[in-house]
Amino acid sequence: MARTTRLLASLAALSFIVASCGGSDSASDTTAAASTTAQELTFTPVAEGKLTVCSDAPYEPFEFQNEDKTWTGFDMDIMTSIAQRYGLALEVTVQPFDGIWLAPKAGTCDVVASSLTITEERAANAAFSEGYFDSFQSLLVRTADKDTLNTLASLSGKTVAVQTGTTGEEYAKANAPDAKIQSFDDAAAMFLALESKQVDAVLQDFPINAFRATKMGTSVVSIKFDTESEKYGFATSQENTELVKAINESLAEFRTNGVYDGIYKKYFG
Repeated sequence: MARTTRLLASLAALSFIVASCGGSDSASDTTAAASTTAQELTFTPVAEGKLTVCSDAPYEPFEFQNEDKTWTGFDMDIMTSIAQRYGLALEVTVQPFDGIWLAPKAGTCDVVASSLTITEERAANAAFSEGYFDSFQSLLVRTADKDTLNTLASLSGKTVAVQTGTTGEEYAKANAPDAKIQSFDDAAAMFLALESKQVDAVLQDFPINAFRATKMGTSVVSIKFDTESEKYGFATSQENTELVKAINESLAEFRTNGVYDGIYKKYFG
């Protein structure tokens, strides 16, 4: 979905499911508030007093909700910190991933934070921040299959789950032509299909697959395709140059004042 770290993580088609206000947990909020420098608001949010974020959630460990319904995850904690830096509250709008980078252009949100890989095609219709996370594609299989389904060649004749509109879907179609590629609209459905043995593997971003494997204990990442990394970026409308600048300046500050490292350690150890 693909999505800089040390980790071994059509416009008409937009469909908005739910909008909710919230933020990271209190510990993260306190760290962000104490570590960021307040800045004058230099961009105009779509909703006054709020930084509105579009995301395909849940997508652990990057975007999901706590039990109290506040938003958390690597992406969301960064967004919360950016919002606080400019005196804004965080609002999250959930929608399907396919075409999500077009949402700011539609005026539905300010920015997309959704483990979104920067690609040439997407950049033709959206403006991206600098890359903030390096990721790779990977293969998640049931534990019993870890020694047999661990190469692209081994997927011949097997059913491989991918998420619609992602770089994982593109990678599978380009590199596993003899596999049966089954596309799903959301990540949760892919994982359920693997658990219920409807598919043989899930091909998608390594940090998401690795997090799922650790959380559930019934699956394992059998291979990480680390020949070429993908960079995650936050997407805005191409006209909103001030917001892109604000995000990039925030990311630069967070890398020097410890906020980025603190959020990274929270989710990846």
